[in-house]
Amino acid sequence: MEHIVWDFNPILVSFMGLTVHWYGALFALAIATGFQVLKHMFKKEGLDVESLDNFLVYCVVGIIVGARLAHCVFYDPGYYFANPLKILAIWEGGLASHGGGLGAILALYYYQRQVKLPFLFLLDRLAISTAIFGFFVRMANFANSEILGEPTTQPWGIIFKRIDMLPRHPAQLYESLAYLLIFIGLYAIYKYTNMKQKHGAIFGVFLVSVFSARIAIESVKVSQAAYHESMLSAGQWLSLPFLLTGVVLLVMAYRKQS
Repeated sequence: MEHIVWDFNPILVSFMGLTVHWYGALFALAIATGFQVLKHMFKKEGLDVESLDNFLVYCVVGIIVGARLAHCVFYDPGYYFANPLKILAIWEGGLASHGGGLGAILALYYYQRQVKLPFLFLLDRLAISTAIFGFFVRMANFANSEILGEPTTQPWGIIFKRIDMLPRHPAQLYESLAYLLIFIGLYAIYKYTNMKQKHGAIFGVFLVSVFSARIAIESVKVSQAAYHESMLSAGQWLSLPFLLTGVVLLVMAYRKQS
């Protein structure tokens, strides 16, 4: 069986010196879709939808700054400490989703102080939006032929022609599908169960499911760190605290109800 050859042009459109990449378009779609999901839940619960416009600004800044700093510090610290101005060169690539998540949480904390809603209540709803956001971002990585999987002999391996001619695990698609399924599951929990009354529970499920998937899929990814890793990859080490936090939140949410 022949493997699929992925030779996708990462440029969506180029006109009069302006170039728009598929990555940027899908990243923008990820933010817009997640924002619409959040607005839908706010409307459903009779909350102030207009205040979300401010949160959108905070969140975009938090995601980009957090993702960039996490990449520089955890994946290639030697290079960026030696070339600190390169930290600002986001156009050269390098965003770490763990840092983006922390940035979004800090943005939510700042927003929460303005609207006076419970922080965990807001985190539960943000978690649902973040799952669909993750789906589109990993599709953007696939379009860009980045975050590659290890070589494989499995029939579903994909040859990323812009990189080499080796069939590889489509790790981006594995993650993208996982996040889509997590989004569907979390929204179903929100809509059809009383878990949303237990503040922190949905966010706990989000953390456990997303970072369990991340730890599993990291095992077939090419290392993104610029240094030698032992036992676990950098992505797996960074995922463990989030996973454990999810377990703690679930235990706390259900103990409060007992």
